[in-house]
Amino acid sequence: MSVDRVFEALASVPRRKILAYLSEGEMTAGEIGERFDFSKPALSGHLRVLEEAGLIVRERRGQFVYFRQQSERLANTLFDWMTEACPVARPLKRESRARAQAKRGPADGGASDA
Repeated sequence: MSVDRVFEALASVPRRKILAYLSEGEMTAGEIGERFDFSKPALSGHLRVLEEAGLIVRERRGQFVYFRQQSERLANTLFDWMTEACPVARPLKRESRARAQAKRGPADGGASDA
């Protein structure tokens, strides 16, 4: 899952609304569709984009398909992006990366001494 896919998914107002609906719990495709004025194929397309970006997951139970938000994925992606763009966090992230590499050491192929 790339950051580009996440931001592509978030660029659409209907997809952000779907994420908002799913932020409080799972919903069936039908329950989501009742809240929008577009066709079933259009809804399926929006759900597919969100799923391919790793922001939601689907689960079939009997005749219903339930969707729920992948909160950890969304939060981690946004945090990673913000730390790359933030002038304060960027040096901290570089320092952390350098410390992790030094801890692993070059001779052991990345394995920790601890």
